[in-house]
Amino acid sequence: MAILLHLETATTVCSVSLSVDGQLQAIEELNDGFTHAENLVSFCNSVLKKSNFSFTDLHAVAVSKGPGSYTGLRIGVSAAKGFCYALNIPLIAINTLQHIAMQISSLHENENALFCPMLDARRMEVYCALYDINNKEVRKTAAEIIDENSFSEELKNNQIYFFGDGADKCKTTLEKNVNAIFIDNIFPSSKNMIALAEKKYNAQDFENTAYFEPFYLKDFLAGK
Repeated sequence: MAILLHLETATTVCSVSLSVDGQLQAIEELNDGFTHAENLVSFCNSVLKKSNFSFTDLHAVAVSKGPGSYTGLRIGVSAAKGFCYALNIPLIAINTLQHIAMQISSLHENENALFCPMLDARRMEVYCALYDINNKEVRKTAAEIIDENSFSEELKNNQIYFFGDGADKCKTTLEKNVNAIFIDNIFPSSKNMIALAEKKYNAQDFENTAYFEPFYLKDFLAGK
């Protein structure tokens, strides 16, 4: 039996879930700005209590590794590493865009469709990637400024579904193409990490807890 704790803090969503053998047992999440520091540990305690487990029952901790908010990622990864150190259990890292894409691709049957999760990277940039219906990355994760030529080659032969909190600012630029489809109100959730984390756990695909760093993609720029 694999009991896994899943932490998602890459955006404004603070989400924690617990799974047993790949099945969701409990979840706590809130999308109310960056409240991760206040809520993350209490959410962890809550999902364990709801599932009648304790921290010492955990077999691994999975964390959404980014890209995303610098501060949000630091909080989530720091908590995950702390749990893994204290409990002497493995750390699993899940690409944030990949698990967002999975929640959409799993609902579609069009084998030629592509799925483009987008996260707001400030100003006119978004973090994005392309995945096929099997959740395989076909265009690498990047921070991009979207213009009318973005994804032009892929849109010639494929319907592309755009979603995530960065998709809204790209809609007016891309929606004139009939193959560009926008889906609203799609946010990261730790429950969508479960299948990917379970697969990595079974393959013993773990991170080096001492040296693991979030996938920031861009350098941190401090603002006022």
